[in-house]
Amino acid sequence: MELRTLRYFVAVAEELHFGRAAARLHMSQPPLSRAIKALEGELGAVLLERSPAGVALTDAGALLLDEARALLDQAERVRDRVAAAAGTRALTVGILGDGTDPGAARLAAAYRAHHPHVEVHVRDTDLTDPTCGLHAGLVDVALTRGPFDGTGLAVRELRSDPVGVLLRADDPLAGRADLVLAELADRRWFVFPRGTDPLWQDYWSGGEPREGPVVRAVQECQQAVLWNGTVGIAPLHHEPPGGLVLVPLRDMPPNPVVAAWRRGDPNPLIRSFVEIASRVYREA
Repeated sequence: MELRTLRYFVAVAEELHFGRAAARLHMSQPPLSRAIKALEGELGAVLLERSPAGVALTDAGALLLDEARALLDQAERVRDRVAAAAGTRALTVGILGDGTDPGAARLAAAYRAHHPHVEVHVRDTDLTDPTCGLHAGLVDVALTRGPFDGTGLAVRELRSDPVGVLLRADDPLAGRADLVLAELADRRWFVFPRGTDPLWQDYWSGGEPREGPVVRAVQECQQAVLWNGTVGIAPLHHEPPGGLVLVPLRDMPPNPVVAAWRRGDPNPLIRSFVEIASRVYREA
């Protein structure tokens, strides 16, 4: 058995869906299905029960999942020790500067437990660069939000957050249970500077060109609303400061929290970071 095949199996076993597992692995579904079939043939056991609704683990599959996770964890530790011996003992992580995601704290604890001898450097970035310096080569991996230009990058979605509109507490719309974007069409919005990633700008502007104060950080967004009565989009889990409220937006797609890294980067610490992040956010 190859470690790569075991990773394929773990992805399918955790997602219980070949399509989602293939997307997670950044591959197409047919070779993934063939790899799992070959693994079942090699072991002489049916590992997954397939149906139109998805897949379910057999008893043999559940046993292999536990063993495969243990083997892959041990392999990561071996890579970590080899990387340390070769001098690759540091990882630079870019984090989008909203500073409020509890998942990041859980990830930090889990990564440190798994790699106690790796020094992690954190680069906190503002809202003008959703890749947190990846395109510029300033970080190894980013814990951030989408959408953004993913050219040359690999992206793993960790969670999806509903969003709402940030309003002053005395705004006429502040007492509503929810809103739609059309109700905000005549309002001034906070916007990001020119040159900001167009996909990123378009999402946080609700898909329309907007006018209003230019902001670069979460605190600036909040202050723009508080002082000017402008509006803007924010994740609903963000707790607004006094004088502000968040009202859910019915017609905005949820916002993905993602891990991103340069496609093809051989650093084993990056792969471990992404796998640990996937597990931590999935278990939250």
